[in-house]
Amino acid sequence: MADSDVITAGDTALGIEFGSTRIKAVLTGPDHAVLALGVHDWENVFLPERYWSYSLDAVWSGLQDCYARLAADVQARHGVTLSTVGAIGVSAMMHGYLAFDAAGELLAPFRTWRNTTTGPAAAELTRLFGCNIPQRWSIAHLYQAILNDEAHVGRIAYLTTLAGYVHWQLTGEKVLGVGDASGMFPIDPATGSYDVTRLAQFDDLVAPRGYGWALADLLPRVLPAGAAAGALSAEGAKLLDPSGTLGQAPAPIPLCPPEGDAGTGMVATNSVARRTGNVSAGTSLFAMVVLERELPLHEEIDIVTTPAGDPVAMVHCNNGASELDAWAGLFGEFAARAGVPVADAVTFGALFRAALDGEPDAGGVLAFNYLAGEPITGLAEGRPLVVRPPDARFTLANFMRAQLFAAFATLKLGMRLLEAEGVAVDRLFAHGGVFKTEGVAQRLLAAALGAPVTVGDTAAEGGAWGMAVLADYRRSGGGTPLADWLDTAVFAGAATRTLAPDPADVAGFAAFLERYERALAVQRAAVAAI
Repeated sequence: MADSDVITAGDTALGIEFGSTRIKAVLTGPDHAVLALGVHDWENVFLPERYWSYSLDAVWSGLQDCYARLAADVQARHGVTLSTVGAIGVSAMMHGYLAFDAAGELLAPFRTWRNTTTGPAAAELTRLFGCNIPQRWSIAHLYQAILNDEAHVGRIAYLTTLAGYVHWQLTGEKVLGVGDASGMFPIDPATGSYDVTRLAQFDDLVAPRGYGWALADLLPRVLPAGAAAGALSAEGAKLLDPSGTLGQAPAPIPLCPPEGDAGTGMVATNSVARRTGNVSAGTSLFAMVVLERELPLHEEIDIVTTPAGDPVAMVHCNNGASELDAWAGLFGEFAARAGVPVADAVTFGALFRAALDGEPDAGGVLAFNYLAGEPITGLAEGRPLVVRPPDARFTLANFMRAQLFAAFATLKLGMRLLEAEGVAVDRLFAHGGVFKTEGVAQRLLAAALGAPVTVGDTAAEGGAWGMAVLADYRRSGGGTPLADWLDTAVFAGAATRTLAPDPADVAGFAAFLERYERALAVQRAAVAAI
């Protein structure tokens, strides 16, 4: 069947992901190939209250523009109007704080994963629960609001994530995929839902304040991948597509459980089975390893789940590729002023490839990509830095190698803990925009982790494509376990490229990391002084 007929018949899946800098929509066909794309750029704001946030108006205007661009791409590529899809999935940045009252009104500006303002709450809850509660988690944000005596807390009727909020507005269903839910509150692997013992511990902790609610009543209902999660309502269709074109098909359009970007990254890289892992590189950078056994408490490691509910060790770095974007923008501006403007993709490609010509240890050049705080290294705030001794070889190649090494350095610090615990990984996949330039970030990540790294052809499409896959799993998975379905229905015969670590690169990164750890004192001084 021609692609145009597939689209008209609705034999498709639509994945939408709210990333930190882009909202992306991907339409796929029955073979999971990408049929069309829509992208909307957006950016968080730093509020006077010192919270990183996005407005809800920006959520909806961005989503509508993203969907309109997707529909236009369908028309341009295939000559048909997008009026229906087979299934929809919504994903977004995990964690954070979106609190609503009984009338559905937002009680406080959206507090994203990027905030490092919940240290006292996270530390106390970690002690209470006996498991790591990172600052990003929704429960840490809630308890910090309680510790701050914020007036809105007693009025909370619903607490959710960004993906859960958008899904709620599109369907009317207050649900969340288990992977995203695991970044709100600890999940009991035996039940696939919130840990009832720890729910009771939290309720007992805050009972003297007399809020009148139980935590379980505030949280979304937890669903595994493949479960029914509602259908696109008439109001939701207008929110997504104000033109009124979408949703005219006789049958309602089903939605799969909304998920977080960690879960969609695991799906996009076929890393939901035990002993598999993936690295997701975006504004933040994180590694996920599906566990075979329980780990002791490490404050640098989150225990979350796959979209199917299996435990995962997550090493999350607040700072990823944003500083690379900033430098590419600077070099692009220079090229334009020099009278030779180049496209962004050309700028990125040239800069990334230069890194392969750098000295193994970046020639003494050191960089920090800390735009925000970084819990793994104990920093509540960050200051991007480039530091070098006078005798460093300051070339473009060494500079770019240092920038890419900096993007992976904090991740390595967290991954060392998993190595020390003997956590086994049979295959490690990577995805995200930094892997578009073939063989560069992939090679340097392999050097940083000391392990082979695999990248697939969908690596740059990332979580939006993974969300489309989850939407199709809701539609056609047929009860097959998610890992098996991905192996047979999605990734059988998929084109991938694997790079083993080069010994010289490994030694070079080790030297860079040694300098990096010593120079964390410089980063702390910069935060204090600037």
